[in-house]
Amino acid sequence: MPSDVRPPDGGPGTLGELGEFGLIARVAARLGAPPPPVGPGDDAAVVAAPDGALLATTDLLVEGVHFRTDWSTGHDVGCKAAAQNLADVTAMGGRPAALLVGLVAPAATPVAWLDGLADGLRDEAARGGCPVVGGDTVAGPVLMVSVTALGHPGPRPVLRSGARPGDAVVLLGSLGTSAAGLALLAGGVPAGLDAGIAARLLAAHRRPRPDYAAGPLLAAAGATALCDVSDGLVGDLGHLARAGGVAVVLDGMAALADAPWLADVAAAAHALGGGAAAAAQLVAAWVLAGGEEHSLVGAVPPAALPVVVAAGGRVLGRVAAATSSPGAPGVTVGPTALWSAADAAAAVRRPGWDHFA
Repeated sequence: MPSDVRPPDGGPGTLGELGEFGLIARVAARLGAPPPPVGPGDDAAVVAAPDGALLATTDLLVEGVHFRTDWSTGHDVGCKAAAQNLADVTAMGGRPAALLVGLVAPAATPVAWLDGLADGLRDEAARGGCPVVGGDTVAGPVLMVSVTALGHPGPRPVLRSGARPGDAVVLLGSLGTSAAGLALLAGGVPAGLDAGIAARLLAAHRRPRPDYAAGPLLAAAGATALCDVSDGLVGDLGHLARAGGVAVVLDGMAALADAPWLADVAAAAHALGGGAAAAAQLVAAWVLAGGEEHSLVGAVPPAALPVVVAAGGRVLGRVAAATSSPGAPGVTVGPTALWSAADAAAAVRRPGWDHFA
């Protein structure tokens, strides 16, 4: 273990003090300015290539942090590892091209688990329209799966930094289902919860299924900014707000009220007990701050809204001029019948996952 020596700049001495996003910013600064078009800070980098450009992104899944083998099969983990990377490609308005996979595994790992992992990677890559083209393996003390996704950016990559006042904030996909599924895995499925609802929520956490056509669709419609919901809605929109120097006002959350997936989330919250007030708190926490959903949020000009609605998307709010606000910089949540103002404020104060917090 490295010694805990405070750096010469007098800043944080440990990663716990620095936080995940502080770590990313610090390392990016030390690496120096990347060549154009786009380096660290978006869902994927845009790398210059002889025939134009290439999208590149990578994620790491660690046993005990991102998955547990008593909760998820090898096939589940393979699907999840591929999905979270391919979702980053579509969040740039791009289309998947290929996956590379790195695996660390103890020698005692069952071959059947490895077979499931490979099948899951293959199946989700095929759903995204790309192959798995290579990788590396090494023995180690704990299972780790690293996936690098390459993609085609299309006519223009859509960055987090493009949102402008007057844009609408839209969602394609669901919110809170993965967080609800994780809660059911951690606490057990309550006897009173419908089996079909429980199965859908558990699957949402174990095997997220992003819509890989959503990003290119919104890019073609003129989207100004896009982001994959991996750390939580408020947290990820906070990234978008900071990158663009704008404010995000979620004053249209009532548009979620008739979403079938929200009914599943609410049913799980009520089944876990504690009464109506406790259930509302859970719904707010899962929907506003729950991660690993891999739906697509972003900003679009008003003229693009017919495309969003036709694709089953929902308008959650609007982009406004930058202003100070509590919680995640640049993000406020308006009142709704789905939860109390206090519940929303609590979710905003803990807007997303930070590995080192």
